[in-house]
Amino acid sequence: MESLLSARIKTLPTHCRQFHSSFRPKLFLQFARRLDKGKLEMGRCGMSLNPIAASVHPIEGPTLSQFQNTSPSKEVLKLWRSANAVCFDVDSTVCVDEGIDELADFCGAGEAVAEWTARAMGGSVPFEDALAARLSLFKPSLSQVEEFLAKRPPRLSPGIDELVKKLKANNIDVYLISGGFRQMINPVASILGIPHENIFANQLLFGSNGEFMGFDKNEPTSRSGGKAIAVQQLRKAHGYKTLVMTGDGATDLEARKPGGADLFICYAGIQLRVNVAAKADWLVFNFVDMISSLD
Repeated sequence: MESLLSARIKTLPTHCRQFHSSFRPKLFLQFARRLDKGKLEMGRCGMSLNPIAASVHPIEGPTLSQFQNTSPSKEVLKLWRSANAVCFDVDSTVCVDEGIDELADFCGAGEAVAEWTARAMGGSVPFEDALAARLSLFKPSLSQVEEFLAKRPPRLSPGIDELVKKLKANNIDVYLISGGFRQMINPVASILGIPHENIFANQLLFGSNGEFMGFDKNEPTSRSGGKAIAVQQLRKAHGYKTLVMTGDGATDLEARKPGGADLFICYAGIQLRVNVAAKADWLVFNFVDMISSLD
């Protein structure tokens, strides 16, 4: 029987692309990604393409008026400022993309996988079912993962690097808790200066020839409710008095359970999932709001 191997990842460039807008809906991100590809192809042909500056404004009017949590209450601010640990989702939170969607797109199955991701993040299907279904659509090999990481470096959300620096300067521990894969999250952690032992994520498994063999189902984040379990483990291990979870999806909201996160901050700067945002303790569209409230 073939042994299961951990992925060997090539060294990534130290730089990363970062978007500079307070709100970037998915449609615009897809356009920007195609623009990047177009620039690359033009460059290969010896032609140049001037950068295009686009301004996309936050949601306004009736859409936002339905939310009563865009301004933090005194209780929420007190918890936020007293946090001992802050946990971040990665896809559509720390990074502008959904990692599995990007990998699937790279492997030629982007649209079908993205539909499953939307259902999983909205909470309409169990996360473990959606994860298995998405991977079965394209079954990435080790070489494909390595090539993907080399050609598509992580793209950080605006302000996340400043927020992480601020938290670390205040002696607050920072964690990445994701339903994505360690192979793709390790480079993100390195860029932000977050220790790899502070990552809770899934693990792709490969055979001795690099063929796709599935994912490690022992990881708590491989199933619904897994982020809550990860947070509970952190509290028990470190004795944190106040712990905050930040993310955009239903699996992040689940982390706010007894013994789990004391506070759930919904970051909707990339994706606004109405059913999740409405239940958040605090709804933000820009990490600057979280940074400034720490002063």
